[in-house]
Amino acid sequence: MRRLFGWVIVLAVTALMTPAHAQRAPDPGERIDLWQGGVPGYEDRASIPEESRDYWTRSINNPSLRYFAASPERRTGAAVIIMPGGGHELLVTTTEGRDVARWFAERGVDAFVLSYRLFRQEGSPWTITDARRDAERAVRLLRSRAEEFHIDPERIGVMGFSAGGELARMTLLSPPVAPAGDGDAIDELSSQPDFGILVFPGPLAADSEAITKDSPPLLLSAANDDECCAQPVVDIFDAYRAAGASVELHMYAAGGHAYNMGEATPYVSLRNWPERITDWMTDRGLLFSGGAEAER
Repeated sequence: MRRLFGWVIVLAVTALMTPAHAQRAPDPGERIDLWQGGVPGYEDRASIPEESRDYWTRSINNPSLRYFAASPERRTGAAVIIMPGGGHELLVTTTEGRDVARWFAERGVDAFVLSYRLFRQEGSPWTITDARRDAERAVRLLRSRAEEFHIDPERIGVMGFSAGGELARMTLLSPPVAPAGDGDAIDELSSQPDFGILVFPGPLAADSEAITKDSPPLLLSAANDDECCAQPVVDIFDAYRAAGASVELHMYAAGGHAYNMGEATPYVSLRNWPERITDWMTDRGLLFSGGAEAER
C-alpha cells in the first residue's frame, strides 16, 4: 500500500510539472476563406497577415470563417455564425469567438466564427458595408455548402456580441448590400439568417432596417447597467413586439458590458445565462435533429 501511495504522489507531481506546450492545445477551428483568392477587387490584400495577440485579432483583409464541427452523434443540423465584438477596431476572438463556438459544438450545433473587415481600425481601407458583405457572404456560403457540412440550410443563425451584434443585426434585419465584384453563384442565395442571438449589441444599425412579423426569431441579452448597449436591445424588443414578430429578451439587473458567456462574472444569473440560449433554441426546434416542430 505504501509503495502504491508513493507512485500516486510521483504521478501527481509529474502531471503538475508537465510543460504547458506539451498539453493538448484547444482546437483552433478549420479556416474557410469567404472568397477563394481574396475579396473580388482586393485580391492583392489577401496575403497581408492578420495580427493576433492574447484575446484579439485585427488587420482582416481576407475575411474568413473558423469552423467548429458538432460531434456526429450529437449533431442537430442547426448552424450558427458567431460575430465577435471589438468596436470594429479588432475582434475578440477568444471569449466572443472560439470559446463560444466550442460551446455550441458540444451541444450539437455546427459553429463558425466570422473574421470580418474592420472599418474603425486605424488606417483601414474598409467601410461598414464591407463588413456587411462579409457577414452576408458567410450566410450564403454555408447555404451553398450545407450538404458538405451536414447542416440544414433553413436553420442557419447568427450570434453577435457588441460590435458583432451590430453586424448581426444588420444581417438579420436589413436588405443585403451589393455583393463584392460581379458576384457569383453563391451570391444568388439568400443572405438572411433563420434566427438570431444578439448579446449586448451596440447602437449602430442600418438606415434600411425593417422589422416585420416575418423577421427571424430573435433572442436578446444585455445588462441594465450597460451604458453603451442596454438601450439597443430594448429598442429592438419594442420594434419586434410592435410588428408581432417572435422575440425573447433577458435583461439582467447588473453585469455591465462584455459578460459574454458568463465565464468571468460574479453574478450567478449571468454565469447561468448560456442555458437560456439552450432553452430558447430548444423551444424553437433548433436542437432537435431534423428541426422538430416547436413554438416559433
